[in-house]
Amino acid sequence: MRSNRKSGFVNVAVLAVVSGLGLGAQQSDVQIIVKDGYRYITSNGIPDHQPGQFPNRGNPNSVREQRHSFRVPASPQAAPSLTPMERQPFGVALNGVPFDPGTAEYWQNDFNSGWRYDALSGFINLGLDAHHAHVQPTGAYHYHGLPTGLIGDSEGMKLIGWAADGFPIYAQYGLVDGELKKLKSSWQLKEGKRSSGPGATYDGTFVEDWEYKAGSGDLDQCNGTSGVTPEFPEGTYYYVVTEEYPMIPRFFRGTPDPSFGRRGPGGPPPRGHRPPPRRRRGGGGGTELA
Repeated sequence: MRSNRKSGFVNVAVLAVVSGLGLGAQQSDVQIIVKDGYRYITSNGIPDHQPGQFPNRGNPNSVREQRHSFRVPASPQAAPSLTPMERQPFGVALNGVPFDPGTAEYWQNDFNSGWRYDALSGFINLGLDAHHAHVQPTGAYHYHGLPTGLIGDSEGMKLIGWAADGFPIYAQYGLVDGELKKLKSSWQLKEGKRSSGPGATYDGTFVEDWEYKAGSGDLDQCNGTSGVTPEFPEGTYYYVVTEEYPMIPRFFRGTPDPSFGRRGPGGPPPRGHRPPPRRRRGGGGGTELA
């Protein structure tokens, strides 16, 4: 590992992680290079922790090596307005695995219904492992929530990745008035019943069941905040992956780099695919994968 650090920033560095904890003969291989104002992240997509068993009941896909190549600004700037995350990874973990919280499942399999199932709601089974991750049909392993294998037993501020707009991503903890605490999201379940689509009471089954209520938690609409961190002692804006919704942020404070654009076919699920079966928390079942 070679690095040149100044005031918490990596100026020109090559960071390599090669772990024997990959899947079988596959090993985690990631390079992070900061050069000419950008941070370049390339990886084979294999995590540096043991993933869950794939295929499984809710996910028929096997983990396979990828050719991930991302670029983010090394000195990101806030944009004039927020950018919603739309069918793209939010960012990439330090081990080269993408943070990709969106799903391809909609109410009644209707992309135009406006009601998208949330992967971690507990009402559908997408075959997520203990690291809140699963596998796309392409073989791409990706996180939908807290990457527990990457975090380990840490209960301090832990840098776990970079967002597509270049701001750092931390896991759960941050400083509030100088004290370390587990940060809370300001997204809350809506009250009452859905006026369209699936009807019934808002219960977190769908992404649209949630709304941002400023000041109800520690974080802003992007699930982020500003402050000092171990890597940025002079302060920075940073995102937080939380235990509760949205887990991985759904809005960008800056401008996401085009390298995070969805490759290959996207949009609605293919015609004729069954919608995911509703289930109780902890139940079974399976369907199309996000």
